[in-house]
Amino acid sequence: MDIQITTKKSDGVERLLEVSVPLATVQHEEEKTARRYASSVRLPGFRPGKAPAAMVRKRFKDAIRQQVLENLVQEAFKEVIEREKLDVAAQPHVHDVKFDEGQPLTFELHLEVKPTVVLARTEGFRITRSVKDVTDETVAEQIEALRDQKATWSPADGQPREADMVQVLLATPDAPGGDMPEGKPYNIVLGGGQAIAGVEELIMELSPGETKERVVKWPDDFPDEAQRGASKNVRVTLQEVKRKALPELDDAFARSVGDFDSLEALRAAVRADLEEHATRDADALVRQSLIDQITEANPFDVPPSWVHRMIDAYVQAYQIPEDQRQAFAAEFASVAEKQVRRDMLIDTLAQRETLAATEQDVDDRVQRVAEQRKTDPGQVYASLQKAGRLPEIERSITEEKVFAWLLQRNDVTNQPT
Repeated sequence: MDIQITTKKSDGVERLLEVSVPLATVQHEEEKTARRYASSVRLPGFRPGKAPAAMVRKRFKDAIRQQVLENLVQEAFKEVIEREKLDVAAQPHVHDVKFDEGQPLTFELHLEVKPTVVLARTEGFRITRSVKDVTDETVAEQIEALRDQKATWSPADGQPREADMVQVLLATPDAPGGDMPEGKPYNIVLGGGQAIAGVEELIMELSPGETKERVVKWPDDFPDEAQRGASKNVRVTLQEVKRKALPELDDAFARSVGDFDSLEALRAAVRADLEEHATRDADALVRQSLIDQITEANPFDVPPSWVHRMIDAYVQAYQIPEDQRQAFAAEFASVAEKQVRRDMLIDTLAQRETLAATEQDVDDRVQRVAEQRKTDPGQVYASLQKAGRLPEIERSITEEKVFAWLLQRNDVTNQPT
């Protein structure tokens, strides 16, 4: 196409181009489109395809013009990409379309191009690797968490205390001075931050079956800004109190947790698990520090659309409600951009150094998973394929190979904590 392309903005990965399609090209496309319509449309009194072209143009003028516009914009876009040699990062946007009769077609094309990631320096970085010590105290804390999971709740007499579970009816007027509504039922673990402090204090003054009412001040840091610092009349009816009973810390408890013959076997397994987590966390921090240093030494632009796509993925993964998505996007924008940079860096190295996972790498990983599960590799592969997890495994292998390549070329110092 004989189009004119004028660059109005070229900033990083963003391009704003003004495109002009000559009048002669527009008229030629109108002729072609009108002929196509004339060959297929039906008009009263004429056989299909035999209606006069002038009548077809008049009858289907708007539809023909719309089709011409869509065709020319699409063809012009292809011409722009080819002529400007653009590697587009996302779907472009068309703005300010001018398509008046007897005039050239003009529009603005706003698009993003994929950045060139050079990575001139990937060696000579220094990283400190710190593995958090697993102490007897941390093992004991984990054991206590397991005991808490196995705890039982039993009805208790008298006034409730911290850590008790209470069933209450809570009521407060919808407006200051309004009528007190019927109470709503709630189950609350006292001291767990499930109710504001003033309400918990009121609950702990009651015995089962009692009701009390008084003014309670909402905290200044309450999540709902409209209620911060407000004083409200609150009525509480305590219906039931339950107290937690932890199991004895013995071999029987160990057997109830899993396949452990004794409490010492459970402690050993918990310690091994905590040490494995500490090692993984230390390795993850090393990888992130290395990525941060490399991206700082090799700055490159990131397409905003890729960041928005990553934010959308977070929104879906965390199931963020519609009314909270804008605030969430603002809060996680920097996190999303950091993740995009990480992915771009890994992809660049994987391609440049031929480190991308191969089919054989994926087959070997599936074989290993099958051995751990003591099942057939074919079944594991089919299951992963059905769940759509094969690309995830392929990506994981690629990242492992890239980081192995990087760690061989950079200085990692172990530091005890």
